[in-house]
Amino acid sequence: QDNRAIEEYLDEVTRAGNSAKTLVEQMLAFSRRQVLELTEIDLNEVITDLMNMLRRIIGEHISLEIKPGHNLGIIRADQGQMVQILTNLCLNAHDAMPDGGTITIETKNIIVDNDFPEMHLALTPGRYIVLSVTDTGCGMSQETLNQIFEPFFTTKEVGRGTGLGLATVYGLVQQHQGVIH
Repeated sequence: QDNRAIEEYLDEVTRAGNSAKTLVEQMLAFSRRQVLELTEIDLNEVITDLMNMLRRIIGEHISLEIKPGHNLGIIRADQGQMVQILTNLCLNAHDAMPDGGTITIETKNIIVDNDFPEMHLALTPGRYIVLSVTDTGCGMSQETLNQIFEPFFTTKEVGRGTGLGLATVYGLVQQHQGVIH
């Protein structure tokens, strides 16, 4: 059993090292100079693989709910960047809930056509996979909401955030020809 604990610990250390590597990737993605390593991935599997790390990051005072879409389609994406997107979104949700709450990660298939209610998101008609990260946190004012994807904008105290988290998420989603709302 001790070997298993050591193995799990080493896996977490490896994941943490990879997370550190993503800081540089964030800056490159933000400037859109990072080369995508596109592979066929199942977002449900990516989320499942990330669960242990996310639970450690967000702490015990926040519950994490996963609602995987049934028969979710496969996407061509950079798996490391999908992990980065999820991690950044969950960290922001964590910060919005200092007294605890719930983060929900949901995936689902959708078909966008001309009658799709969210055509204002500039989606071309076709099949899409929606990745939704929601929380029960304090919410944002309209003023904050208008700036959340701006580089270096942060609502955090000095020394607690760079303001690159959501700007990076925005850049990565666009780099994958996706839309974020």
